[in-house]
Amino acid sequence: MAVEKVNASSSLAEVVDRILDKGIVIDAWARVSLVGIELLAIEARIVIAGVDTYLKYAEAVGLTAASAAPA
Repeated sequence: MAVEKVNASSSLAEVVDRILDKGIVIDAWARVSLVGIELLAIEARIVIAGVDTYLKYAEAVGLTAASAAPA
C-alpha cells in the first residue's frame, strides 16, 4: 500500500489568484478623544480585487457609468 502525502500549503501565486478572483475588503475605523473632545477620526476602506471581479460587483451596486446610463 502506497502512502500519498498531500501538501496543504498554498503558494503565494495561488493565494494572490484567489484574492483577485474573489476580492477582499478591509474596513477600519478609529477615533482618538481626550476628555470627551474628539481629536482624530480615521475611517478607511480598502478593496482588493481583479478588474473583472470589481466590474461585476460595481455594476451590481450601481457604481459604474454603464449602470448609471439611462436605458
